[in-house]
Amino acid sequence: MWEKEIQLFGNYLKIERGLSGHSHEAYLRDVRKFALYLVPVVGKDFSIDRVTEDHILDFFNVLHGLGIEASSQARCLSGLRSFFQFLATENPLISDPTTHMKSPQKGRHLPDTLSYDEIELILQANDLSTNEGVRNRAMIELLYGSGLRVSELVGLKLTDIYADLGLLKVRGKGDKERLVPIGREAFYYLTLYREQVRPSISLKKDAHNVLFLNRRGAMLSRVMVFLICKDLAAKAGIQKSISPHTFRHSFATHLIEGGADLRAVQELLGHESILTTEIYTHLDRAYLSQMVQDFHPMNRKN
Repeated sequence: MWEKEIQLFGNYLKIERGLSGHSHEAYLRDVRKFALYLVPVVGKDFSIDRVTEDHILDFFNVLHGLGIEASSQARCLSGLRSFFQFLATENPLISDPTTHMKSPQKGRHLPDTLSYDEIELILQANDLSTNEGVRNRAMIELLYGSGLRVSELVGLKLTDIYADLGLLKVRGKGDKERLVPIGREAFYYLTLYREQVRPSISLKKDAHNVLFLNRRGAMLSRVMVFLICKDLAAKAGIQKSISPHTFRHSFATHLIEGGADLRAVQELLGHESILTTEIYTHLDRAYLSQMVQDFHPMNRKN
């Protein structure tokens, strides 16, 4: 998609802008990521002059939902801005959709949290009569029941499942491994998918040990998991901005609301520093305040 325009942009970066090899490749890679994102959204024949700011904002919502840091998002926007500015200069019929966009700012913004009832609605919206529905149920159960990152989910191998122990081996950031428990519901649907659905899929050459597969027998992409989560939330009538990370976030928040030890949650999430885990306690304050109001004996007096 848009390979001709991207190639011309690459020549411009190298010859006229004189960018280093690293920066040149980074810009092209980010533009291709955006083009790849658009394919399942608007189709591979979508004309480049039809791209709007909303398309780009939706793309960055996906990046945010996948846990991409603000600094990486800012670099990506810089690449897209340069791309569309180049196209607008070359072709007056193309306008720059990035003109009014601001660079993502660093911060501790966290995605919306789903309530348990909302998660149930999402699960009910999933069609278990299809192979994809069984796979999707297993994935959501692991995102919420084990607190996995989407990159950890799509990277799972068959050999990472320790069924006799009820554990998964997960590769987190920095390729660090940890063991996480599999809940009963997650284990049931994971087993159903692994034993009844996955064997019916014709595997690609490098996918024999990959756990979650797409229809073509290849590893699922992180963007595809994002789109699955977003689609199910829409079917469930949930208006919040939903991503795979929302389930991980809800997992941690619900554990802390239930009284789980912060260091235990840190281990489950694979956070190197407990300071990272502590951000989940900030969302818990309103909940805790309400608990005091509702249940403290001094507040029960008439």
